[in-house]
Amino acid sequence: MQDQLSGLLRIVAILAMSVSLPCMSHAADEKPAANTSIKKSPREILADGGVQFNATYIAEVFGNASGGMRRGSIYTGRLDLGADADLEKIVGWTGAKFHANMYQIHGQGLSRDYVGNLMLVSGVEALPATRLYELWIEQSLFDGRLLVKVGQQASDVEFIDSKYDDIFTNSALGWPGITGINLLSGGPSPPLAVPGVRIKAQLSDSITAYAAIFDGDAAPPGPDDPQIKNRNGLLFRVNDPPWIIGQLKYGFQLGESKLPGTITGGAWKHLGEFNDQRYAVGGLAQADPTTSGEPQKLRGNQGIFGVYEQMLARAAPGSDKGIGFFVRTSVSPSDRNLISFYLDGGFQFGGFNEARPNDRFGIAMTYARISDATRAADRDVQAFTGAPFPVRDFEVVFEMTYLAEIQAGWTVPPVFQYVFHPGGGIPDPNDPTQTRRIKDAAVFGLRSTFSY
Repeated sequence: MQDQLSGLLRIVAILAMSVSLPCMSHAADEKPAANTSIKKSPREILADGGVQFNATYIAEVFGNASGGMRRGSIYTGRLDLGADADLEKIVGWTGAKFHANMYQIHGQGLSRDYVGNLMLVSGVEALPATRLYELWIEQSLFDGRLLVKVGQQASDVEFIDSKYDDIFTNSALGWPGITGINLLSGGPSPPLAVPGVRIKAQLSDSITAYAAIFDGDAAPPGPDDPQIKNRNGLLFRVNDPPWIIGQLKYGFQLGESKLPGTITGGAWKHLGEFNDQRYAVGGLAQADPTTSGEPQKLRGNQGIFGVYEQMLARAAPGSDKGIGFFVRTSVSPSDRNLISFYLDGGFQFGGFNEARPNDRFGIAMTYARISDATRAADRDVQAFTGAPFPVRDFEVVFEMTYLAEIQAGWTVPPVFQYVFHPGGGIPDPNDPTQTRRIKDAAVFGLRSTFSY
């Protein structure tokens, strides 16, 4: 208790020093000191004391030029405020660090209001809210070879991830479309994190193991949107059936240039209940008018996945920039999931323009296959209604973007996306006969990111 009190007093002292800096500077103007030194900024003083603050604002303008549900444009913004604390410096807790961040989200969503696709045009798209996102402590053990993180956290940064997908805006090119669509509340990914425990172990110089157990749902059961049911991110749910995920990552180098690459394989298991995609309670088809249409419940869900990423060429000898490639794939059971097979991949190019060394260019595609059970349910609708109701099949997104660094901390990437079969080929809501699919959509946009 005494150590913690000492740490708190230290933070107060650091804050007091940062606030008093302008007064100190004014006093120095009145009476110059004989020996002057470069004064540190308040942020540098806080960092020396073990506390760091950061802020990122993402501003997006996207427009649907053709296809989708309707044409139009939107503005979306997200402010991300975060804090990190070195608990060893502050309270003497060896190897521990603390992290917290919050979102302030505003604006519309192009996918929700204009396109109707499953894999959202932007990973920033969410319902307007001010919410806590992450709140965790991580403990380092055995000289950093074992890391244990406990608290409210997300899974998309470490699991089923590639460093070459960070340039893209489509949500599925961050957190894969299959997990974002199939898991309850989309799984622990923006804008909803959940309480959990993650273990990361460096088994050798080339093999890293990851394992985590999360609460299985960020929001209470019910028909409303999970973002509405957990609007401020403060529910801290811990009693839901858990979601468990693990993966092994193997790193290697190829050729004389020692081009780095990794291969990752893993699996996940959810212990909760999921809706049958075809059958209602009682075993009859959901489309059968004699049933309530309420889907029967199936216990548990699972998936397996793989990731391969590889630098293909260096921009210059010894450079960590160049041409990078990634591909990710995953499968899940058909009877309880909308998406049963997922594949994405792309290329990233950077470091080839000496005048603009931090600019990057990327192209990527995603493919999400509608499950056989869901397709069978659509054919059931055809059989019971006698109408040529569209049978959903897949959704594909092509994205091309160029990330331009205007200055340090400010990037502006223009974006183009083409969405094939939005929603997997669902009926166009503007079609009174409900027999025609939503048309493919062409999306143009501009994202501006400010980081401090």
